[in-house]
Amino acid sequence: MSIAFADRMSNVHKSFIREILKVTQDPSIISFAGGLPNPASFPVREISEAATAVLNESGESVLQYSTTEGYGPLREYVAERYARRGLKVDPDEVMITSGSQQGIDLAGKVFIDKGDKVLVERPTYLATLQAFGLYQPEFRSISLRDDGPDTAEMAEELATKKIKLFYAVPNFQNPTGITYSQRKREDVAALLNEHGTAFVEDDPYGEIRYMGDDMPPVKKYMENGVLLGSFSKIVSPGMRLGWLVAPKEVMENIVIAKQATDLHTNFFTQRVVYQYLITNDVDSHIMKIRAMYRKQRDTMVRAIEKHFPEEVRYTRPEGGMFLWATLPEGISSLELFDIAIKEKVAFVPGQAFFADGSGQNTLRLNYTNSGEEAIETGIARLGNAIHRLMEQKK
Repeated sequence: MSIAFADRMSNVHKSFIREILKVTQDPSIISFAGGLPNPASFPVREISEAATAVLNESGESVLQYSTTEGYGPLREYVAERYARRGLKVDPDEVMITSGSQQGIDLAGKVFIDKGDKVLVERPTYLATLQAFGLYQPEFRSISLRDDGPDTAEMAEELATKKIKLFYAVPNFQNPTGITYSQRKREDVAALLNEHGTAFVEDDPYGEIRYMGDDMPPVKKYMENGVLLGSFSKIVSPGMRLGWLVAPKEVMENIVIAKQATDLHTNFFTQRVVYQYLITNDVDSHIMKIRAMYRKQRDTMVRAIEKHFPEEVRYTRPEGGMFLWATLPEGISSLELFDIAIKEKVAFVPGQAFFADGSGQNTLRLNYTNSGEEAIETGIARLGNAIHRLMEQKK
């Protein structure tokens, strides 16, 4: 007997990254494929102490149902940290979510109708294509330059295509590692304000900048932006806590959508994370993460300079977790992946990050989940694989 599924499922595919990670379970393979924080950064002892304190002090209440918007003091904490970055946020405009990924899904629920035109970066975050894809939009893509989107191209899209929503990752973008300049932030905000286009600004990496000067979120320059953040990169991804910031009229609809999804985010986890945040020097912890990732980033850049053919172009991120490489035209990263696996090294072929199916000669490399020795060895192996493939194509 055949089962009839919803039409929306026909346009959404399995996560390419998750499928690749199955291949990399072999411990002999050095993997730059996953977007994983370094487990050495996880505050295991401090989280254990926070959980014990919460259970001892409020055991019955933290195991009970809670409000959809999230734990009040934790929402206030998020608002206070934004104030330090020059963005005024009312705690009532903050919702605690099950990771920032849920924020993406909730934004899709409240903004996107079937057939709506949604603008994304080229390339963009793969899981957003999955989440938004369930609501059956028409994706449009905008080119990325070294300092952010091509604003001339963006202006044309907004003026002629009736764009409903723009999704972007302005800080240390996943997958490229690119960061918007101050000028691009202001220009993007001005364009979106002019056309009344909704903006979903995804910022899970903003606090792990280890080079250059911090810049305020794009939301600072527009009233109606939705801003997403995450505790996954500064505390732990396993806690599955993030947040969503939105103006009150948008938040009303987000609350309704979340109630229909899961009632509320794990309350016990919210309380444990809040307890951790108020009883530890979080800024010092973040500085340690930054120092660790800076070393790993520098190691990968030096190894690429040493082992990759000079025809390969790559980004030099100032923060975050990813580096993006572009092979010469006609060299397929999917073909490279097959050779690289035999060399015992893995990455993510870049085509999966393009809504328009382009990017066949690109790849994403994660440097935060590998030690410096493994990075050097893995990049050497990958360099060998690239040289082999390029020789085959001559």
